[in-house]
Amino acid sequence: MASASSIRRVLAIAGSDSGGGAGIQADLKAFARCGVHGMTAITAITAQNTVAVTAVEPVSPAMIVAQVRAVADDIGVDAVKIGMLGTIETITAVEEALEALPSGTPVVLDPVMFAESGAELLEAPAREALVERLLPRATVATPNLLEARSLAGMPGVPGVTGVAGGGDAAETEGLARAVHALGPAAVVVTGGHREPASDLFFDGETMVEIPGERHPGGAAHGSGCTHSSALAAHLALGLDPLAAAREARAAAGAAVRDGLRGLGAGAGPVDVTGIGARSPTPLS
Repeated sequence: MASASSIRRVLAIAGSDSGGGAGIQADLKAFARCGVHGMTAITAITAQNTVAVTAVEPVSPAMIVAQVRAVADDIGVDAVKIGMLGTIETITAVEEALEALPSGTPVVLDPVMFAESGAELLEAPAREALVERLLPRATVATPNLLEARSLAGMPGVPGVTGVAGGGDAAETEGLARAVHALGPAAVVVTGGHREPASDLFFDGETMVEIPGERHPGGAAHGSGCTHSSALAAHLALGLDPLAAAREARAAAGAAVRDGLRGLGAGAGPVDVTGIGARSPTPLS
């Protein structure tokens, strides 16, 4: 049995997905899969399923700060994953909350802008605040292709999700460099919207392609959350950013491959814990 002192502690600051596929729910499943203790600071509550996001209610800035301080003061935090933020007020609160953590605590920033269903999850005015206040604090930023285009100020395809398109090597390398110039120590442009489905890692010196398969028969809702949470977990476990990014790509890819396609009428959720394989009735 592991001693309490050996258990790594990872905090997810993100929104709640009532359908259990993405957001805080995906984060906690990914943390458990990676063998770390997961904690949460919820930024927003969504009414969401596999088809659509039907309502979003932000959590008050004061409550966001209080959640982070509560776990930091008692349990401790070895790494942070930041997901859905939504508003400028929330971004400001998260910036304040990070001050409660020890200097040097690894931060993985997943700049969530759109749900798998296409719903917008980050207000356009908040994108500038995200770039100015949180990207420079990130140990690793993990935008997908569409998010990287938006952050870099390049033409994007807002609301188009779940499909491959564009993202050739030259464009993706340019995007990785552009996002890195905004301040994070390292960037992983994830491959879910690229062809091929490889991630691209860049830390200002090293540009590394992290190969991965596309799983057209899988289910991808929550794949970005799973990836960033697994990356944060492996940073907490002591891996360097590139090694952690490789582990995250493997975890997210397997979760999509094993995704629960038959769960709900839309894009099914990823399965990072293997419940589909244990289900008495196959969900496909």
